[in-house]
Amino acid sequence: MSSSILPPEDEHLTTGWEPEVPADDSFVRQAVLAHASWAVAAARRADRPWYDGDTWAGGILGDRGPITNWIVPKQPVDPAEVIASIDRELPRTVPYLYVSAWPTGDLTPYGLALAGHPPLMMRFPGTPITPPTTDLEIRQVTDDPTLADAERVLIEGYPLPELQPYEPGSLYSPSFLADDTSAWVAYDGTTPLATSVAHTAHGLTVVENVAVLPQARGRGAGAAITWAATTHHPTQPATLIASDAGQPVYQRLTYHRLERWTVWVRP
Repeated sequence: MSSSILPPEDEHLTTGWEPEVPADDSFVRQAVLAHASWAVAAARRADRPWYDGDTWAGGILGDRGPITNWIVPKQPVDPAEVIASIDRELPRTVPYLYVSAWPTGDLTPYGLALAGHPPLMMRFPGTPITPPTTDLEIRQVTDDPTLADAERVLIEGYPLPELQPYEPGSLYSPSFLADDTSAWVAYDGTTPLATSVAHTAHGLTVVENVAVLPQARGRGAGAAITWAATTHHPTQPATLIASDAGQPVYQRLTYHRLERWTVWVRP
């Protein structure tokens, strides 16, 4: 059957997910590749196990707590193939998050448990907004003691029970900060109460590791610490994977929901 809208038989029809397609082919592609960079960057700098290929990327920062170890598929491939490749390329005894932009089907036969379908959110630069305020002092992390404060707040405020009691260096190594990765801590005097991280890759800012301790809640700390990471690269869009509790805060910061992703955990 012929039709004027059908391409020539030998023409390649891009899906938008081939490795050679530019990152900015779509906002979702940018978000996938930026999160894949986030999954690998800290592990690579810390000389920990990592892998970055055409179909998936991942890094292993620790042996406890899945949030320390991310796996991000880069293409809509069979998750079973990705999981088999993970077992070949990375240690098989550690937990990880499997963060997919695509529905996956049931992965429990592969030892994973469904964490949910959180929304991917994005904020575009230049959107008018009155910046959020807090009575806490927000400082960008520039030294090891402040990085340790950020790590402690994340572990205790997120919370991450698998990493408790807190041990310095269990999540953030001295090499965690770099040109592409920055962190903030909000203080009440000398007491750290909130934290966030910004990672830039592929023209996008990934906002991650937002946590607020109970004594800072109701003081605007969550919005203000998220804003610091969101606007660190002011000409770039910012993206994050929201929790149900955090979503209203991000909407007030003019983030928009793009789609739902799928997150599995290997315990």
